Amino acid sequence: MPLASGTCSSAEARRLLEASSASQLFPGARAAEAAFSGLWLYFSCLDESHSLSQDIHTKDGSFWHGIMHRQEPDPGNSGYWFHKVGSHPVFPKIAAAARELAQDATGARFRVADQWDPFAFIDFVERARRKPGSPDEALALRVQRAEWQILFDYCASVPR
Repeated sequence: MPLASGTCSSAEARRLLEASSASQLFPGARAAEAAFSGLWLYFSCLDESHSLSQDIHTKDGSFWHGIMHRQEPDPGNSGYWFHKVGSHPVFPKIAAAARELAQDATGARFRVADQWDPFAFIDFVERARRKPGSPDEALALRVQRAEWQILFDYCASVPR
């Protein structure tokens, strides 16, 4: 997933996703529609992800919506949606993953506080995407991937 928008990265993935539904792919999931929105986002299909996430009126939907706008890139709109998220159960896991990734990132300038701060990450991504090939861009991509995976796993999981 790029830091800033592109086009859908896979015609085959788009075809398969168009032929599927959230309930087919994620039966019994905690947040099937949100996971489906995230799957579209994984393949950089921003329009499809946006269409789904804007109709999910939960923290999960707002989280995917915020990520999508960050990738658009529309940092102001991303921030709006992260304000709607407030806190989220996956924030501690994302913070831990980001701290670990930042420790291993030589030359990158992103420090993770005790709590995950999606607004600081929006700002970091904005700086990093303007420096292609930099340590900041490499770290931003790795943290974004970890964020995606953690949120996706949470949404796609079946509650016990």
